Amino acid sequence: MIKKTSLIWIAGISLCVILLGFGMYWFYAHSITIKSIELLSPNNYAFQEDIVVTLDKEAPIEVKFWKDGSPEKFRSISTPKGLNHTVHLLLLETNTTYKYQVVIKRVVNVSSKVLSFKTRKQSSWLEHNWVNNQLPHDGTSLDNGLVLLCNARLPGYIAMVDGKGAVRWYWQVDDIGVRAATFTPKGTILAMLRPPMKDVIDDTPKAQAEILREIAKPIRRGEMGFAGGTGIAEIDATGKMLWRLDMDKAAGGKYKIIHHDVRMDKNGNIVTLIRNQKIVDMTPYGGSGMDTLGGDGILVMDTTGKELWTWSIWDVWDIAKDPYIKRFDYDRFHVNSLNFDADGNYLVSVAIEDQIWKVDAKTGKIIWKLGKDGDFKMDTTSFFSFQHSVNINSDGDLMVFDNSLWKKVSGAVSFRLDTKNMTAKTVIKATLPPSKYTSRMGSSYLLPNGNLLQTSSKTGTVMVTDQKGMILWELNAYFVPYRAEYVPVSFWNNYFVRD
Repeated sequence: MIKKTSLIWIAGISLCVILLGFGMYWFYAHSITIKSIELLSPNNYAFQEDIVVTLDKEAPIEVKFWKDGSPEKFRSISTPKGLNHTVHLLLLETNTTYKYQVVIKRVVNVSSKVLSFKTRKQSSWLEHNWVNNQLPHDGTSLDNGLVLLCNARLPGYIAMVDGKGAVRWYWQVDDIGVRAATFTPKGTILAMLRPPMKDVIDDTPKAQAEILREIAKPIRRGEMGFAGGTGIAEIDATGKMLWRLDMDKAAGGKYKIIHHDVRMDKNGNIVTLIRNQKIVDMTPYGGSGMDTLGGDGILVMDTTGKELWTWSIWDVWDIAKDPYIKRFDYDRFHVNSLNFDADGNYLVSVAIEDQIWKVDAKTGKIIWKLGKDGDFKMDTTSFFSFQHSVNINSDGDLMVFDNSLWKKVSGAVSFRLDTKNMTAKTVIKATLPPSKYTSRMGSSYLLPNGNLLQTSSKTGTVMVTDQKGMILWELNAYFVPYRAEYVPVSFWNNYFVRD
């Protein structure tokens, strides 16, 4: 007589066999295979590879890849379900063999065999002695990130350079230069496009003596000059231009020129600086009748060029109380930087006033002014002049690059603002050596590891320094970089991660 427990055991085995058989039937009936794998090199870049995969049934995929012989592996972000997939492998090392596997995402993932490809040698036009042993070259001070540079001559380009001086990412536009570029909340790159003007004075790096001779004269200012741009473009991390907006067609064609800065706000709108003029009878101010004053403003557009909001600095400025209106009538304020405060209101660098202003993004009213003769009590030795690149750093402090037009030394300075007691405490003061003095342009940003990325534009130098200004790493540009921005590792999280 068969025991009850034996019957249960036999029934269980039978059920498992049935389920296994059904599972194998379902698996083979619904199996997905790779029909083809093709490798492409977009724009013939040696540091990027596209893997094009075709399946016989719809499914998402990912690609695992690694440098041959390296234990460090990477994994692309899973694609949406489909038959045809293109996976972008970015930041590859040139002239290097890589291994990879295509993984079909299922309840139980299915992987292809291990395949390989070799990237070609770097393109000759991207090779340059960016970093050399004769200069500070501790690439680890960049905290595994990259440096973003823009070239305003023809062809215009954006490049990302690593701590060893290798170009790891590149985007080129043939008909126009790139004045400056920055990152958007969407994880893309926003570029200001500049006509290749014959302004070699500002495009050629200079020695300190030349810079000092130049500022002995009145600083050149003008409606466009080296600072101007006539277009905006958004580029994704694969190098694809998502859209381009030329200012002669944007906002009804009213604003032909933008200048110094362009940003994308959290709503995906474009915020940039424009020139605003004012016609005034200058007789009471020492003039000889009606004259046109040069000023600045802010323009907000959507990505189609539709005007959403504008602000003119003349709306908040009392000419009658201005002792300098005649002296600087052609460029009274020289607003040279735009950014967002933590609350979404605007921060603008007003170079002629040696101040940072906070502007209400809805009403246009000035909320406060920071700097000499401003609203905050602060250490007078930390007054800045003709400053650039205002930003709120990762510590929540306001940081600027102090060109120190009158002291003739440059460097980063940051302030912790107490808007209740209206005090500005100096937190960082990283003055560069005199040989790195730049009378105009320049930038400074706080890196995740506490170091600073600083740009001495006139000398064609980008540096990583400590918070005292000691140079740890130096990049030598063959052109004048208006500013250089930091590219963190997290920028690539929408494309690949460490496995």
